[in-house]
Amino acid sequence: MSEHAAPVLALDGVTAGYGRTIVLRDVTMSVPAGKVVALLGPNGAGKTTLLRTAAGLIDCMSGTIRQGSDDVTRRDSVRRARGGLCLVPEGRGIFRTLTVKENLVLQVPPWIKSTALERAYDAFPILKQRAKQRAGTMSGGEQQMLALARAYLSQPKLVLLDEVSTGLAPRIVDEIFSALDTLAGQGVALLLVEQYIHHALAMADRVYLLQRGTVTFDGPPSNLDQDALARGYLGDDQQRAHPTSHGSGSSPPTRRINGHS
Repeated sequence: MSEHAAPVLALDGVTAGYGRTIVLRDVTMSVPAGKVVALLGPNGAGKTTLLRTAAGLIDCMSGTIRQGSDDVTRRDSVRRARGGLCLVPEGRGIFRTLTVKENLVLQVPPWIKSTALERAYDAFPILKQRAKQRAGTMSGGEQQMLALARAYLSQPKLVLLDEVSTGLAPRIVDEIFSALDTLAGQGVALLLVEQYIHHALAMADRVYLLQRGTVTFDGPPSNLDQDALARGYLGDDQQRAHPTSHGSGSSPPTRRINGHS
């Protein structure tokens, strides 16, 4: 894939929020076709708002959003999904009282062939074994696999992933990232918001850091000191980052980017 190919998603000067509250401020970023982009930042930085705005669930106050060559700024979420965008939100978002198969059937868009279920079963064989089981009785990891299956069912060009590892055991996190790696290997672009930053950076072709709704870094993972990022910028000195908020009058902790403090 050429580095100059049209991105599957591009935000240009996007400002968005809720009511009169501005969360994103003049955000410009892009996701190239077939690439993995990690979107990182402390809690409250606006990461979820960015994904929801890109997906058409929150309106832009200003700026433009493009999918490929199409301006989708005023298009609703259904039309953006038809254009190849898939959002996997935080919190799984499954129907707990329905069976696994019923959940999967409901997640298949009407414009996709019925053979989509087999792709989900190939990605997550446990779902085929649990097909008749009520989704709410499965383990947390299995429920997350069910939620992530929509990325296989809709045949997307781009998947937006919001904290898909939340609350999962490390072994399950590894399985989830293995599935994401397979998806990326099939040429699907990923925009990944993730608390396990070392997992995310290992997959990413590009990284954006977001703080207080503003992009503060844009570049390849190799330009980041990952350990310093985890300790200082995201507030954790271990492999997993637990983002923390900064008060309105405070500055972010000192961190090293490109080897500088």
